[in-house]
Amino acid sequence: MPDLIADPRFYLYAIPAVILFGLSKGGLSGLGALATPLLAIAISPVKAAAITLPILIAQDWVGVWSFRREFDRRNLLILAPSSVLGIAIATLLAAHVSENAVRFLVGAISLGFVGFMLVRDRLSTSEGSHPGVAPGVFWGALSGFTSFVSHAGAPPFLVYVLPQKLEPRIFAGTSVIFFAIVNLLKVPPYVLLGQFTSETLLASALLLPLAVASAFFGVWVVRRLPAERFYNLVLLLSFLLGVKLIYDSLS
Repeated sequence: MPDLIADPRFYLYAIPAVILFGLSKGGLSGLGALATPLLAIAISPVKAAAITLPILIAQDWVGVWSFRREFDRRNLLILAPSSVLGIAIATLLAAHVSENAVRFLVGAISLGFVGFMLVRDRLSTSEGSHPGVAPGVFWGALSGFTSFVSHAGAPPFLVYVLPQKLEPRIFAGTSVIFFAIVNLLKVPPYVLLGQFTSETLLASALLLPLAVASAFFGVWVVRRLPAERFYNLVLLLSFLLGVKLIYDSLS
């Protein structure tokens, strides 16, 4: 049995990380980006990303099935193709980009976004913004890039989508379908870069039942949260995510 599978310390961090991923796949975007840094406390970030990608893909399809009729088509048509550009750039730069630099960038975006939303809500009572192509291409590509490097694609996605003030179920559906597409697109580059091993795949398989159960629980939570509480919770999670990522990058 591989040392990783027999190490209790691995499960100490892996189990809460998988639960966080499951809640994010239920629609609470932002929680998932906390999971990989948590798992990286016990193992290397590269190995953590390899273990969690198959888990994410399994959880994605729970979310896709649950929100298959509740999503914003225009946002997906803009964001999904744009993510391909970010994934391609990340693949080419995989050997040269510091994970800490990416963590710091994503954390700074997350904190800046929370500050922007708080100021925006105080100064304006206007309706949500509309999805524009140019900003959508930028934030979609950045989301694909950061998702490839450390499964932290949520903050750029939130910067673009959250100001639109979509109904919570539409927001959740758009999020889970977008990241289901992104995670599938990441599989071929991960294979080419040799990130999957028998050890990482076995670890993924052992965690899979918990992954699926936590994704269904995330869907259950999102469907019962009032809109105001939903968006306040997403902002809080974005703030905590930003602090965590910046702390990790500097330490």
